[in-house]
Amino acid sequence: MKEIPEALVAADVESWSDEFDVVVVGFGIAGGCAAVSAAAGGARVLVLEKAAAAGGTTAMAGGHFYLGGGTAVQEATGHPDTAEEMYKYLVEVSREPDLEKIRAYCDDSVEHFNWLEALGFQFERSFYPGKVVVPPGTEGLSYTGNEKVWPFTEKAKPAPRGHSVPVPGELGGAAMVIDLLLKRAEELGVTIRYEVGATNLIVDGGAVVGVKWKHFGETGCVKAKSVIITAGGFAMNPEMVAEYTPALGRKRRTKHHGEVEPYILGNPNDDGLGIRMGVSAGGVANGMDQLFITAAAYPPEILLTGVIVNNQGQRFVAEDSYHSRTSAFVLRQPDQQAYLIVDEAHMEMPAMPLIQFIDGYETIAEAEEALGIPAGNLAATLQRYNENAAKGEDPDFHKQPEYIAAQDTGPYAAFDLSLGIAMYSGFTMGGLTVSLDGEVLRADGSVIAGLYAAGACASNIAQDGEGYASGVQLGEGSYFGRRAGTHAAAR
Repeated sequence: MKEIPEALVAADVESWSDEFDVVVVGFGIAGGCAAVSAAAGGARVLVLEKAAAAGGTTAMAGGHFYLGGGTAVQEATGHPDTAEEMYKYLVEVSREPDLEKIRAYCDDSVEHFNWLEALGFQFERSFYPGKVVVPPGTEGLSYTGNEKVWPFTEKAKPAPRGHSVPVPGELGGAAMVIDLLLKRAEELGVTIRYEVGATNLIVDGGAVVGVKWKHFGETGCVKAKSVIITAGGFAMNPEMVAEYTPALGRKRRTKHHGEVEPYILGNPNDDGLGIRMGVSAGGVANGMDQLFITAAAYPPEILLTGVIVNNQGQRFVAEDSYHSRTSAFVLRQPDQQAYLIVDEAHMEMPAMPLIQFIDGYETIAEAEEALGIPAGNLAATLQRYNENAAKGEDPDFHKQPEYIAAQDTGPYAAFDLSLGIAMYSGFTMGGLTVSLDGEVLRADGSVIAGLYAAGACASNIAQDGEGYASGVQLGEGSYFGRRAGTHAAAR
């Protein structure tokens, strides 16, 4: 990791501009929840926000929170759930499950749901039944992960856990929660300074005791009993992306515009500085090569009745998987190439064409030749799929029955899911190793006194795209942000 800022020594600081109990670096969902929780615990809190307004990447998010265990929305819509089933599911989909964190997150999920609503809004007590990326209306609950996807259906009882804030549409729903957190922060006397970026941590022995800040040409140092880093991931740092998550930096070839930059989900300040500051004080970054990257093949969900194959004509994933799970499997295929094949009876153009329509073919043999798939391979895959589909089965990938349908009515449409062709977008998943209460840990597992991290710059439950569900980052960012703020205040 390059460009690690120097940790400054407290004895070398000539004067302190301020003194606070807790300094929070960044006001997104994690920082906002940390700040109000620390203030509610009696701490004097300062937030340093590099941007001109609060929100960070959260303000751009659709507004899903992954919550369960029997929330009021689940109960009202007839979707019973328990903390135990939620726990079993999250353990199964996690790359390296931290059992203590997952247990706490699930056991406290209903309480956390109630805490979020107490900020001053209500999740609508309604359910969206379809398979979409973001529900089109204001429905409060939908399936947003792989709960109904094999093999997870055999590990835990499926329940919808994607709780959407009552703002219609794709982007910005979570900004409403940020506004409510700002209101609460003001009521609790939190000081927020905008266009003031943290640049370095200040240490005394093995403990963090403050932060150096920069506001245009002006600099200063704030003394603090605790510092909470909630400054986002590193998707906007081209050097770090090239080093850790090169797929995120892969340019896309288009028919009319040549090569196009990848679409990164984030704000300009997702530059990894928070992670690098944590490392400067002795922290350890974990899972830095993990990413969320996706080009959704749905809606419309009828397309998922087709088959997704690699350039050898072989299926490799259940087509009804959550979109970033499918995409994670695409990235593992030869040359990172994949195609969705559907027949005329199940063909519908995507509402948001993130995957690229290639062409229609009268026969499978023509499709194989055009796509460079070895002759006979796709035909054999489709024959097996169709024979099983006629019986309503999918013994190879166990797709849900509503997505199983024989593809035997030509002509056939092909869509390109390949990296560098489809419109992939994404963000980084790695972050600082932290305790259950957000304390940043050294390589030996010891706590760096006075230093916390939460949200996208910490490694908690959201670990990779393969096991991700929409709402996990807002869910865990808010929950672990609260824990970090509460713990820091108690110091």
